[in-house]
Amino acid sequence: MARLNVVVGITGGIAAYKAVSVVRALVLAGHDVHVVATENALRFVGRPTLEAISRNPVHSELYEGVAEVRHVAIGQAADLIVVAPATANTIAKLATGMADDLLGNSILASTAPLVVAPAMHTEMWQNPATVANIATLRARGVTVVGPAVGQLTGKDSGPGRMSEPDDIVAAALAVVGPRDLEGRRILVTAGGTREPLDPVRFIGNRSSGRQGIAIALAAAERGAVVTLIAANLEVDAPASISVQRVGSTLELADAVAAAAPDADVVIMAAAVADYRPETVAQSKIKKETQGDSLDLHLVKNPDILRGLADTRAPGQVIIGFAAETEQNDAKLLELGRAKVARKGADYLVVNRVGWTEGFATERNTVLMLSRAGDIVAEAAGTKQSVADSILDLLSNPA
Repeated sequence: MARLNVVVGITGGIAAYKAVSVVRALVLAGHDVHVVATENALRFVGRPTLEAISRNPVHSELYEGVAEVRHVAIGQAADLIVVAPATANTIAKLATGMADDLLGNSILASTAPLVVAPAMHTEMWQNPATVANIATLRARGVTVVGPAVGQLTGKDSGPGRMSEPDDIVAAALAVVGPRDLEGRRILVTAGGTREPLDPVRFIGNRSSGRQGIAIALAAAERGAVVTLIAANLEVDAPASISVQRVGSTLELADAVAAAAPDADVVIMAAAVADYRPETVAQSKIKKETQGDSLDLHLVKNPDILRGLADTRAPGQVIIGFAAETEQNDAKLLELGRAKVARKGADYLVVNRVGWTEGFATERNTVLMLSRAGDIVAEAAGTKQSVADSILDLLSNPA
């Protein structure tokens, strides 16, 4: 998905604290986010927090920036407007076209899609006035996300709880994003496998799972039915995606073998350990009994990607990953071509990793190779933007 100019409107409800996560998710997805907060919203969430997370100044005053006609310019420049939380008062004003604050003016001055995430007590949500206002907004094409049923302020519980930030972001981006993967079943692996030495220690890698999660989220936004098999993630997986958690390479292999036959596409983004200890100690290995050295005997793990290619269903697309430390571009390409030929995948995503790149960062640079070894695409940027470039191969196969 191209980089969007997203306006996030935050209004004065206790759920405003969750809006910080909405802003953060949109920023991490590679979008330019501008927060327009009402005066009451800033009673719940501080301006410095919102500016730090959005990486842009927060706007709240109607009479700021008069010379640049800011009350109109913000809305005119927006590709998408998300109001989260949307209080009963804000929903009423939107339904009647009121514009007595900067957020109202920005929305009236915009032709961008509008997404609102209501948050209020159950009685307010079920009040006939709110019901009618929501019906009016929906009739105008406004996307309403939620509310959910759950714990509210104080001891109250019921419908009116703001939807979770990941669900709001996924719904909002789906409004403006392509739906070119509608209905396709995509299996994604993410994270890094860990091979236990004993109940305390393991052999692992530095993969955080960010790239795999970005692929899963982007695929869902584009209409796919996504299953994510996650190995030891260092970041949270989106609540809107079905997640199966595994630990070791053998556990990952079993999970993939079970899920792959039903998938149209398998994307193996997880960093998989090539070897595992031959034996695993059942109690903690103690240096007092091992002496000055410890010898480990490792055995080879199964090649999951090669196995997928050998047993693929007709028409199934398989995309593998190759993380390499080679610094020379020509040699990196040579390694990628050798690997895609060896593995039998339809495409191979080659990325350079090292102490400060690839793993555990929010950005990535990749080459995408066809089974024949041709470079079919290149991408650099946030892992979310790279994810969309990878998924573009499914809509426009090389």
